Amino acid sequence: MAITLTDRAAGRVVDFLTNRGFGIGIRFSVQTTGCSGLGYNIEFVDNTNNDDTVFEDNGVKVIVDAKSLIYLDGTQVDYVKEGLNEGFEFNNPNAKAECGCGESFTV
Repeated sequence: MAITLTDRAAGRVVDFLTNRGFGIGIRFSVQTTGCSGLGYNIEFVDNTNNDDTVFEDNGVKVIVDAKSLIYLDGTQVDYVKEGLNEGFEFNNPNAKAECGCGESFTV
């Protein structure tokens, strides 16, 4: 089981954490939302929980709760800039379909 970050994504997380001034890593989780059913959630982590799994990739700690791990296992996270838009992009092998706007997915 693993979640990986591209060099660009890891660099962006390091920049965020440096600007924030504290934190041990970043949490990726899944929540019920959108027209396809599931959406990605991203937040900074100051402390881990008992049910968390911690991965380290490109010098960044990636924290995932047990419920989300089954949906995110094998995902590669990139950071993409296209014109004025920028953000994290999830290449999730578990996603069977995405909604038209790309905000949610189904497994």
